[in-house]
Amino acid sequence: MLLLTLTTVSIAQDTHSFHMSLMTNSQFQCANTTCLPFVTVTAPSNRICQINCLTHIQCQAASFHQSTSICELFTNISYQNMNISIHTDGTTMIVISGTRRPLDLASSSTTSPNPSITTSPETTCSSMFLNQTTYSTGSTVTAVAVGDINSDNKLDIVVTNSDLNSVGVLLNIGGGMFASHVDYLVGSTPSSVAIADMNNDNIPDIVVGNSASSDVSILFNTGNGTFLNQVNYSTDGNPYSVAIADVNSDNKSDIVVANYDMDTVGVLLSTGNGTFLTPTSYAADATPMTVVVVDINSDNKPDIVVGNSNANTLSVFQNTGNGTFLSQIFYAVGQVMSVAVADINSDNKPDIVVVNYFSDNVGVLFNKGNGTFFNQTTYLVGHGPISVAITDVNNDNQPDIVVANSSPNNVGILLNAGNGTFLNQTTYEVGANPVSVLVADVNNDNKPDLIVANSDGQSISILLHC
Repeated sequence: MLLLTLTTVSIAQDTHSFHMSLMTNSQFQCANTTCLPFVTVTAPSNRICQINCLTHIQCQAASFHQSTSICELFTNISYQNMNISIHTDGTTMIVISGTRRPLDLASSSTTSPNPSITTSPETTCSSMFLNQTTYSTGSTVTAVAVGDINSDNKLDIVVTNSDLNSVGVLLNIGGGMFASHVDYLVGSTPSSVAIADMNNDNIPDIVVGNSASSDVSILFNTGNGTFLNQVNYSTDGNPYSVAIADVNSDNKSDIVVANYDMDTVGVLLSTGNGTFLTPTSYAADATPMTVVVVDINSDNKPDIVVGNSNANTLSVFQNTGNGTFLSQIFYAVGQVMSVAVADINSDNKPDIVVVNYFSDNVGVLFNKGNGTFFNQTTYLVGHGPISVAITDVNNDNQPDIVVANSSPNNVGILLNAGNGTFLNQTTYEVGANPVSVLVADVNNDNKPDLIVANSDGQSISILLHC
């Protein structure tokens, strides 16, 4: 429980002093109304930290907002966004649960705007990632993508809301925090989303795979982070997964979908003005659920990798060079629900990582060097792994595996041991039924953060890297 006592001493213009009794493992923080730049002030006690915070124009990062109330205190971002942003007369400060780290760590001290106080950016972390901060999506969320959609050099979030037939856009407001979602209508039962420039105007657009209406929706960006009404293209199947790449080397973004009911992969070539040709279909195996497009044989042409969940196989389609593809090559895996590709063992060849849902493991398929792969090596994770991402989370120049475990409601991180093998997973709690995980730097501290879509929780979890 957070306790609050109001002191009527005004330290700065329109700013009141608050004495706060903090939750365990929490830290008192504030920021100016512009939220930039941030400066962290370390202090030997909460009281001195409070005074330092209030006497500085800039402080590291929760926030304070204008408010009609003399004093309001909120325990999470959702309450903050819903309640205090519409108020204008006073000043509200917020205490947040969970220790937050400086945005910019440095080995030397930095001088604050007040020359009499020197800031020392230090932080103590008990784990690699901080506790989750959750944001409501307003509906059952099935997929998530990140990208800077309003050109402010901060990564924003786009989610698919399957119950509402919409996508939700959560703009990054700085410090790894996000505004409430703004929704746009798409097709029926959106199940996947990608962010890419689809009409060569250098502005990222939104592409959605609508599994029930058998089409993709393209929402073109107006230039300020808002979007026009959807334009739809038939996929000749139920697209459960969508990927964007220039598959025919014409410098235009093409669309690739996995049609789970038709057992096909569809390729929609771009005409260059934001319109697309009728899809060309390629036979996959039973129930393709996930697709990625990446060069797997080092010929500088993007190939297609598809996970076929009911067939327990992986399909690889090699690009011929003109945007058409050879027949699939099969590899045995488990009931694959998600695929990621990266060079796992530092041999300059892209390897494949899959999550096998019923086997409760991840599989690693090493590249032989010619675009074919060895049999998978598996590692146990949590129950019902459903999404996977690959990134170096501990800054050792080795790609690690991040997996969303749907039934334990957590994400697992398997650190790379350095030779392409992996340690046992370390888990972090997220929302109910996580179905999609991404890794991206959402607070501009040059460290990878976790973004998780929680289907039953109707929320997004953000776990900032400590």
